[in-house]
Amino acid sequence: MESFELGAIESRFADIIWDRAPLGSGELVKLCEQELGWKKSTTYTVLKKLCSRGLFKNEKGQVSVLVTREEYRAMRSERFVDEAFSGSLPAFLAAFSSRKKLSDEEIRELEELIRQSRG
Repeated sequence: MESFELGAIESRFADIIWDRAPLGSGELVKLCEQELGWKKSTTYTVLKKLCSRGLFKNEKGQVSVLVTREEYRAMRSERFVDEAFSGSLPAFLAAFSSRKKLSDEEIRELEELIRQSRG
């Protein structure tokens, strides 16, 4: 999947799919009409765009997920750390925690993530 950002409207559209997939393309059209005020053609145009990016698949009128919401968020986060902190997670955490004190619970969660990543 290519690296890309979803715009605000694309994110709302992707959330509709992530929340309900797999779903029929006709059902998606109805949902987008109700929730986004879109016409059928707009729904199919945006769906085609996100399918070409490798996020979703529309096969035989069935829309399914190729990249989960969590996987997408992880890719965005990795890209941000790569671009803003030269890929250094410690540098990101240092910058983040210099402006916002981490709670005891957040520290415990981070310690657990570190423990899990060690195997």
